[in-house]
Amino acid sequence: MSDEPEWFAPRRYGYGAGLPIAWQGWAVLAGFFVLLGLTSLLLRKSPLGLASVAIILTAIFIVIAARTTRGGWRWRWGDDE
Repeated sequence: MSDEPEWFAPRRYGYGAGLPIAWQGWAVLAGFFVLLGLTSLLLRKSPLGLASVAIILTAIFIVIAARTTRGGWRWRWGDDE
């Protein structure tokens, strides 16, 4: 067990993270969707502004998920657990 937080499970096949495995991961995922929804409501008349904020929010979410995925992000073939 590492000292790093483990909020997301690794994907079984491929690269990246799967579903959250801790309440902190669920909170980050819910916060991402809430912020994305609020952004789409507030910036519905500005597609460029909406896209800009959505890209920034997504990048932040990806960094958090990558740093808190159990075992880190690497390519997986499904054989190892």
